[in-house]
Amino acid sequence: MRPLVGMTMSYRLEGMWSLSRDNSEAIWMAGGLPVALPYRDDEENIKAYAQRLDGLVLTGGNDIDPHLFGEEPILGLGEVEPERDRVEIALVREIVDQGKPILAICRGCQILAIALGGDMYQDLGSQREGILQHSQRAPRSHPSHSIRIRTGSRLYRLAGGETVRVNSFHHQAVRQVPDGCAVVATAPDGVVEAFEWEGDNFIVGVQWHPENMMPEDPFAFKLFSSFIAACVKQGEKKAIPTAQNEG
Repeated sequence: MRPLVGMTMSYRLEGMWSLSRDNSEAIWMAGGLPVALPYRDDEENIKAYAQRLDGLVLTGGNDIDPHLFGEEPILGLGEVEPERDRVEIALVREIVDQGKPILAICRGCQILAIALGGDMYQDLGSQREGILQHSQRAPRSHPSHSIRIRTGSRLYRLAGGETVRVNSFHHQAVRQVPDGCAVVATAPDGVVEAFEWEGDNFIVGVQWHPENMMPEDPFAFKLFSSFIAACVKQGEKKAIPTAQNEG
């Protein structure tokens, strides 16, 4: 049975939330059952999502409110979505408390860091010198720049080496990863490109968009497949009490 994987929705258009099809397609191709999550920030709803899901994908999107990490907005800050910020932070914390897998993509990587106690750059161009072009002017599937992956990390095992090329569509980035997490990939300019939870649970944040590189890119496919495998294990854990009760 396919594990149930929640996807946070990405863009608000005239009162409607939307989501790129690549997100659901990537989850499906890797063996998961994707479901889009409407934004309701009441505690009952958050707990219900977390209990029913086998895993969570935090998708890309607009900027994050700097008040969440103790800063005032700077000129380079783009559009923020406070409702989305609140729901995703609450959902991340509940999912982590329940020991379930998270794959966090681009903005998702940043909100994952904030939810767990890290911080971030509001705008790389004005807050850090000597950066690469992180908002590529090329097709979304095109690998724009290289990243270096830490030997021995989960990502290293999936990539099969220290260096791969990824796509890039961001002007914000994680600055300080949360306690209990480790930076596992950086761009040539030193910008954080990925971090992982140091425990056994699959909690991975990546700054690029692997869903746009599926299925042709082997690394992207392995990343989603590894995440879905962790979701399958979570689903099996949920099924054990049910089976015992029925027996």
